[in-house]
Amino acid sequence: MKIQLSDNFTYRKLLRFCLGPILMMIFTSIYSVVDGIFVSNFAGETPFVAINLIFPVIMILGAFGFMFGAGGTAIVSKTLGEGDNKRANEYFTLVVIVTFVLGVVLAVGFFFALRPIAIVIGAKGEVLTDAVTYSSILLCSMPFFMLQNLFQSFFITAEKPNLGFIFTVASGVTNMVLDALFIAVFKWGVVGAAVATALAQVVGGVLPIVYFARKNNSLLRFVKTKFYGKAILKSCFNGSSELLGNIAMSLVSMIYNWQLLKIVGEEGVAAFGVMMYVQFVFIAIFIGYCLGVAPIVGYNFGAQNKLELQNVFKKSLLIITVIGIVMCVFGVSLAGPIAWIFVRDNSALMDMTERGMRLYSICFLFSGYCMFCSSFFTALNNGLISAIVSFGRTLVFQIVCIFVLPLWLNLDGVWLATPVAEFMSVILCLIMFIVNNRRYGYAPHPHRR
Repeated sequence: MKIQLSDNFTYRKLLRFCLGPILMMIFTSIYSVVDGIFVSNFAGETPFVAINLIFPVIMILGAFGFMFGAGGTAIVSKTLGEGDNKRANEYFTLVVIVTFVLGVVLAVGFFFALRPIAIVIGAKGEVLTDAVTYSSILLCSMPFFMLQNLFQSFFITAEKPNLGFIFTVASGVTNMVLDALFIAVFKWGVVGAAVATALAQVVGGVLPIVYFARKNNSLLRFVKTKFYGKAILKSCFNGSSELLGNIAMSLVSMIYNWQLLKIVGEEGVAAFGVMMYVQFVFIAIFIGYCLGVAPIVGYNFGAQNKLELQNVFKKSLLIITVIGIVMCVFGVSLAGPIAWIFVRDNSALMDMTERGMRLYSICFLFSGYCMFCSSFFTALNNGLISAIVSFGRTLVFQIVCIFVLPLWLNLDGVWLATPVAEFMSVILCLIMFIVNNRRYGYAPHPHRR
């Protein structure tokens, strides 16, 4: 039976609705991990370090797709909740067009800045050459990468989360097959990795365009539209937390790499790269759940259905708690096998990676609440609160911890920086939930029945 945004959500129905986006994000992360495995095992440690140094820059550009996806979804789902389907589809079409055009502009604008950027973040010699080569190729597919990120949110708003997962699988399979062919068989090294990823992003961006351009049975499709300046600005403002969050994470990754280069050298960057690949998979569960629940929150906010808003809020907190505990246990337990998969040829690096993973995995106990808080306020069309939470979590607390903790704990301080920062972020989220409850009514007042 089809699940609609207007339904009353039980735990089972909520998990079923969010399963598609969760699987979609997990699969996206898995094929990124496979990309790293092929590079580290068939291309060598230098290309692996180069990709991990420059990849945050690519993610900063791709984050604009997340911005329009989250911000546009908040407006479109709210408009659907108000009953104006025609206007919702016009907003949707406009957001897609603006995202693609911005992708072209950013790709052209950053092409000549790649080498100076790579030098600034610490790339030298062969690492510098590989980093510039890899990122130059990925800029060619940047508009489609941004659209791929955008559509991950809109498939859920269209009540077609499983279709979004299918298209993600198509993109992921393309990447993995081409990785095997270009890196393992043809021995193209970093060029093969970049071409495989770029072509996969094209697949992930084009297939949804074909679907929404045709008549379909979802809530959304492309229609004739006009320029709604306020809607675009509102989308940018609503999605600013996702943009700032992704930019901040990328900047923090660069700072992590800089600190690791200073403390233990390139091996530290390789160890951190392994942790980031694993984090992609684990955090993808939280991201997928937040993507899935956001349109439900936005719809009920637009429909002024506070009882359902309270229901979804309460159930989400419990679900996130359980997921966080399970992920922490898995992260600590699987640290050894994961390190072996990536860096088994270097015992010292493998030991470093294993210890780092065990300490880093503590963050999974806290990160889900922070991501849900930011996504929740975005869905409520409150971009300011969402941005404050996201900015504090991904930049302010992280930077403080990454510079302060190593002074006392050396390398362990680097691995513990994220768990401590996430714990500090949970306190901020709790304050925001309490302060803003009177305005939105997402949690029952303790003195009211």
